[in-house]
Amino acid sequence: MSETAERDDVVARYEERDGERLLVFDRDGRTATVAQNADGYAMLMVRDAGGDELERYYGFDMALDHAGELLDVAPTTLPVPDAASDMGM
Repeated sequence: MSETAERDDVVARYEERDGERLLVFDRDGRTATVAQNADGYAMLMVRDAGGDELERYYGFDMALDHAGELLDVAPTTLPVPDAASDMGM
């Protein structure tokens, strides 16, 4: 499953791969990923473009705050595909 959304200059791509739910944001060559296990009950991980884990969060809103910070945009402007809207605990 894959779904995309765009707002302003941010593109979001949601996919399920390798036992994870991935929400990848791209903006101006920068990438931030919010990941959760495919079962959907674990903490969310925020990763940089290289795939390195930066932080873990229980709440989706906190993970989006961090992703927005990495992309230098307000987290409320990040587009979230419908399939990713239930991420978090």
